[in-house]
Amino acid sequence: MDGENRCEQELKIPVDDLRPVREALRSRGAKQLSPFEREVNVLFDDESGSLEQADRVLRVRRVGGVCVLTFKGPPTFVGPVKSRDELETEAAEADVVEEILMRLGLRPVLRYEKDRERWALGEVEVALDRTPMGEFVEIEGPVERLEQLAGELGLQPERAVRESYVTLWRHHRMGHPDLELPEDMVFSR
Repeated sequence: MDGENRCEQELKIPVDDLRPVREALRSRGAKQLSPFEREVNVLFDDESGSLEQADRVLRVRRVGGVCVLTFKGPPTFVGPVKSRDELETEAAEADVVEEILMRLGLRPVLRYEKDRERWALGEVEVALDRTPMGEFVEIEGPVERLEQLAGELGLQPERAVRESYVTLWRHHRMGHPDLELPEDMVFSR
């Protein structure tokens, strides 16, 4: 995927418990690509927020000692399936990538974390995500396989959410003002 321009097609479905999904993946012969790993993501934008206003994303992700720089274009939807252009590449040093972006006039605007376990079933990748606001399953691959596979895993594709984790976190914070949650979506230490 390094440097490859591709269209990301996914379903993101909130769940109460990831264990039944993991068992369904195992029973279908899915291959575990990685155990739960903490992902630390930082979004960048300019002072006017032009990327967010255009529904684009520029992200630096740290996971397992690897840095991944990602650009995502505006999403489109066909039913519950989100599609968007995605460019992604690994970089040697996250700190240097972030410094380059800042010298270009961009700034870090939000940090979000999740613990992700990754599985592959044929040409589809399934991510089991734990976030500070709950658990989700992301199914990514050819659009014609996503809803069917979701059903096979005991999930309801019609429950898929369209929003990004960042937008979901903002809604979660507004819905729980009594919790005094931070602006960044991070796990409490």
